[in-house]
Amino acid sequence: MASTTFSGPVTSTNGFVGDVTGDVTGGVAASYLQVPALAATAIADIADAVNTANKVAGTVVLDTTNSRLMIALGADANSNWVAGDDSSTTVTPS
Repeated sequence: MASTTFSGPVTSTNGFVGDVTGDVTGGVAASYLQVPALAATAIADIADAVNTANKVAGTVVLDTTNSRLMIALGADANSNWVAGDDSSTTVTPS
């Protein structure tokens, strides 16, 4: 397995593989999970940025219309979203 040494802030646009370890600073313990908040119409719109930019399986958004978390099942613009509180509720962008 390769390793890389670097200094400065690290930004990931697609998550990290494996454990992130070492000296973690910057108020991580005081951070809150924040997810994008969108209307149900945006989640269902295949042309909306939530479906066309940086969508991967596991992407989470807040459906503000129905007050629930939605989880992407795939990376394609037309990949289904499933409700986090009820996996029988799906939305297919079109």
